[in-house]
Amino acid sequence: MFPVTNSLFLFYAENLLVFTVATKETDGFKRFMRSANFFNYTVKVLGLGEEWTGGDVSKTSGGGQKVRMLKQALESYATKKEFVILFVDSYDVIFASGPEELLKKFHQAKHNVVFAAEAFIWPNRHLEAQYPRVQDGKRFLNSGGFIGFAPNVYQLVEPWDLQDKEDDQLFYTKTYLDPAKRASLNITLDHRCRMFQNLNGALDEVVLKFEDNQVRARNMAFNTLPVIIHGNGPTKMQLNYLGNYIPKVWTFETGCTECEKDTISLEGKKDSEFPTVLIGIFIGQLTPFVENFFERLVNLNFPKKQLRIFIHNTQTHHEQHVWKFIEQHGDEYQSVKAVGPDEEIANADARNMGIDLCRQDVTCDYYFSVDIEVVLQDRDVLKNLIEQNRSVLAPLISRHKKLWSNFWGALSVDGYYARSEDYVDIVQRRRIGLWNVPYISSVYLIQGTLLQSVLTEKDLYHASNLDADMAFCHNIREQGIFMYITNKLEFGRILSVANSHTDHLHNDLWQIFENPQDWEEKYIHENYSSIMEKKILLQPCPDVYWFPIFTERGCDDIVEEMEHFGEWSSGGNKDKRIQGGYENVPTIDIHMNQIGYEREWQRFLRDYIAPLTEKIYPGYYTKAHSFLNFVVRYKPEEQPSLEPHHDASTFTINVALNKAGVDYEGGGCRFIRYNCSVQAPRKGWALMHPGRLTHYHEGLPTTSGTRYIVVSFIDP
Repeated sequence: MFPVTNSLFLFYAENLLVFTVATKETDGFKRFMRSANFFNYTVKVLGLGEEWTGGDVSKTSGGGQKVRMLKQALESYATKKEFVILFVDSYDVIFASGPEELLKKFHQAKHNVVFAAEAFIWPNRHLEAQYPRVQDGKRFLNSGGFIGFAPNVYQLVEPWDLQDKEDDQLFYTKTYLDPAKRASLNITLDHRCRMFQNLNGALDEVVLKFEDNQVRARNMAFNTLPVIIHGNGPTKMQLNYLGNYIPKVWTFETGCTECEKDTISLEGKKDSEFPTVLIGIFIGQLTPFVENFFERLVNLNFPKKQLRIFIHNTQTHHEQHVWKFIEQHGDEYQSVKAVGPDEEIANADARNMGIDLCRQDVTCDYYFSVDIEVVLQDRDVLKNLIEQNRSVLAPLISRHKKLWSNFWGALSVDGYYARSEDYVDIVQRRRIGLWNVPYISSVYLIQGTLLQSVLTEKDLYHASNLDADMAFCHNIREQGIFMYITNKLEFGRILSVANSHTDHLHNDLWQIFENPQDWEEKYIHENYSSIMEKKILLQPCPDVYWFPIFTERGCDDIVEEMEHFGEWSSGGNKDKRIQGGYENVPTIDIHMNQIGYEREWQRFLRDYIAPLTEKIYPGYYTKAHSFLNFVVRYKPEEQPSLEPHHDASTFTINVALNKAGVDYEGGGCRFIRYNCSVQAPRKGWALMHPGRLTHYHEGLPTTSGTRYIVVSFIDP
């Protein structure tokens, strides 16, 4: 042994050599190298670019090729006592601290060679009785990490003369279990995980520790801070979770430190210089707001001539939306291919078909898969994902005001959803960055080169009895490819499709409960939210308020829904639809409850009218419950006007549903007491006025065309 002095300690820090074997530059290897470079380790990579002949170590024993390569590499260090050798795996290893701490702990171990330790014995459990007993700590050797003086490590590997497919851990285990060899080489195990932390069998012991602008893994069982974290066995996903933070990937002080590394830029490129992207669109169930989906697709901020479109639709109801998009915009894209319900292609098979279109075409730079229930509000989403330059990357989307999202932070033992400790913070964007996760769905970008070089298997969407999305992620993970979710921006959301139906002409009108934000974007006027701030609220007559409420599309859908229903009242006084069966001031109308829209309309009044009422009439609180809601139709030949009357309400709203001077002439409302008229009311704007006492009013004659209004009588 060598004396431990400060000068010798510093000397060794400069002469620590890290050896690892990696035949491919996988995502795991790149992560390993980033962590090594962060701490300035000197790493020698063995076997890069060579064929792996050490067997499938993920499923069975093997790995002897690593011992052979290490033996060859250490021949020149066989007598160099000044060097310390660290051997570690690389695909599933992260450094959590630097060489100085590692060497300090190695010297404190007072042995010439120290192996990682774990709770399970592998690969021969019958050797358990031969292991020395330990009073405290992990008992069994793990060959994924060991450290020692160069001559001793060479003596350790020099006897190797087996085949590459033989098991490396068994070789080291037999050496350790031989008392003479163990004493000769002065070998021990890192029983308390001071240097090496193997995660298999220790997941409940390991937690993240945030301190001093850095992140460590703390072993709670031994109160130690391991230097090297090894995701051995079935713990690769747990290592990925830790790797989202360790050593300084994300901290509370810095946020994401890796997000801007290895990125590319599309800024300043000509349209023809943009990459070619195949967008796969999948319609697998009845979904609301499909027309809006295609509108957003058309409005993506990306050159259309660099986009190819593949659409798989299983829903007959949505064929109209697909072909409307193709007829209006198909020629704008490089190509469009649609597979409809008549072809009866299953979901997984269609997804394989879409991804294979990109795989088989070397000019396809990216494959962008999007499910129809995805709402991408960021027009630059495609550019932003491409510029992030990750092999597989999904933008975070979630249900409106829900924790339901398109990723899982962890998996359960049986491979289904489990909530990671940081899931809620990521979904709610309290932690912002790039996150390596085990499952993504609904929308993601894949680099074409990955499909053409690594993911060459044509069936990515089948695996055992798993659903297509879970099978895809399983197959990606099996290839050692990292899947990332990014929440750097607010990309959009996922629609709820639970209560989608086709009972009506405009079914989206009924989505105010399931998808309130999408309902609002489609039907509520863009200036509604700024009515008070920007003083859009007008007062054309005393205590009569005029403000924007519906979009033109909202007005049109209500009118078309009523005409599609078609059962207009006669305009007579007798009316079985109302209590008492008699209407003093009848109109030709259809009540909201006749088309099954009463509940939705009450929600609209509560969410959009009640808040304004409380601002307009200070001290007046209302839930805006309406006892009568109806659409009125005025025609010169049918009912052109309405006689003077009081409304049987505390206050009334009256929304113009079409355009004066375009759809009809004349019309309007006159408040008789004030001799004040609102003529040519704006489409989508509402009049709000008191009902029973002060605002005696009449409907002015419609002289041509057809005028539509929607009226609600509201009480507190």
